[in-house]
Amino acid sequence: MSNTPLRIGIIGGTGLDEALGLEKGASRVVETPFGAPSSPILMTQWHGVEIAILQRHGPGHVIPPSMVPFRANIFALKTLGITHIIASGATGSLREQIQPGDLLIPDQVIDKTYRRVGTFYDKAAVHVEFSHPFCPVMRRWLLEAAKAIPGGKDVKVHPTGTYVCMEGPAFSTVAESNMHRAWGGDVIGMTACPEAKLAREAEIAYALVALPTDYDCWKPHDTRLPQHELLKEIISNLKRATAASVALHRQALRDVTILRENTSPAHGALKLAIWSDKTKIDLNEVERLRPLWGKYF
Repeated sequence: MSNTPLRIGIIGGTGLDEALGLEKGASRVVETPFGAPSSPILMTQWHGVEIAILQRHGPGHVIPPSMVPFRANIFALKTLGITHIIASGATGSLREQIQPGDLLIPDQVIDKTYRRVGTFYDKAAVHVEFSHPFCPVMRRWLLEAAKAIPGGKDVKVHPTGTYVCMEGPAFSTVAESNMHRAWGGDVIGMTACPEAKLAREAEIAYALVALPTDYDCWKPHDTRLPQHELLKEIISNLKRATAASVALHRQALRDVTILRENTSPAHGALKLAIWSDKTKIDLNEVERLRPLWGKYF
């Protein structure tokens, strides 16, 4: 890796800092050219590693997926010097073998969103390489950590899979769910995109931990169970997957050697991606986005 200090951003839900048992830190309110991020960002440390925690859906989970200020979130983390992001989020499973309560570290994504701005660069032609949307270095780091989780036999982590990102907020129809399975999707959620794309545009390494809570709607529910029992089962699955995710985060953060010794491909994502003639790009735009691409001007 370069001489840039390692700083890890964690994008997750409310209370993640307490669940991880992180040291108390300072709350930072960051303004960006794209407005305010979803929440103040907690700056803290874990075993000497600087960490920033951002609540994707805001305090109290009041921001629906389509309204998440993805650009502001990633820009704010970049401004704070974040080099790597671990994101997590609840998903539905599209495969029998991916059971609710398991974890999945996806290596591919299918983006079905259509209401969200997916780039920072509105006034320049910037085309980042995105064939492998999740950082291979971070994926290896997480998978190595999964093997070392204390009591890890109780935590099942699937090492590959395709995440289908839908717009929401409504869930899929049965026809759509079966289509996603036919496409090769393994889990379905609402938040990986454009988050992963923007992280790549910001040259931040990004990996995702998917938390399956149910089998989506392709697999019929037990009709004998009342609705409130089904909801209780989903909440129980989410709690189990969240506990497993916290265990994985804690184990991974204990040893970041892989991240320190291996440069992520994402860290040079803009090197060949700016197709516009740089002398023709508006200087105000260059300055507005300087934290993202300033080193190339």
